Amino acid sequence: MNQDQKKRLAAEAALPYLAHGMTLGVGTGSTVDYFIDALRERADLLAAVCSSSDSSTQKLRNAGISVSDLNTVGDLDLYVDGADEATEHLYLTKGGGGALTREKILAGASRRFICIIDDSKLVGVLGGFPLPIEVIPLARSYVARQLVKVGGKPVWRQGSTTDNGNEILDVHNLDIVDPPEMELRLNQIPGIVSVGLFARRPADLLLVAGDRGVTVIE
Repeated sequence: MNQDQKKRLAAEAALPYLAHGMTLGVGTGSTVDYFIDALRERADLLAAVCSSSDSSTQKLRNAGISVSDLNTVGDLDLYVDGADEATEHLYLTKGGGGALTREKILAGASRRFICIIDDSKLVGVLGGFPLPIEVIPLARSYVARQLVKVGGKPVWRQGSTTDNGNEILDVHNLDIVDPPEMELRLNQIPGIVSVGLFARRPADLLLVAGDRGVTVIE
């Protein structure tokens, strides 16, 4: 089974968790794209759907699914998103697609967060994938210097602007052995909008697709 087939399998495994009248948050990324494709036939069940990015909003609308404003909807029943890395403790690294801030908002607003991944994303320790951090443009250089002090090697993602008009630093060389503590520490640096660690609000359920099917971790 190739990676795309695994992504589709993980995405479809999230469908049974949908229920009539739910409010749903939809994440961003290649695995979520498969979830949006599968959601076409279930969208009528839902009371409202909110999106974490302009790209997912467009894909949802192209699929004939109406997208609502989170400010109008309020708290969400369920949020479905992928990850760049995940551990069996349900800690995640996200933001490879640049939507980490809005993803974190939807995850925070959701009663339940299901993360859908293929088995290549499951790791023992976070940090192999560079940690994305969204920063205010004015603060990019200052934040980068502070990240060096904590042992990171920040690289500016040039030519990339988030949906919020900010920039991203991808931080290499971090072994994130205590994700909640690292997330809290980095959040204190002025100029950081959001850190791509989902540890203080981790996933509630991890659906991992591999050659033998989908494994559920909770």
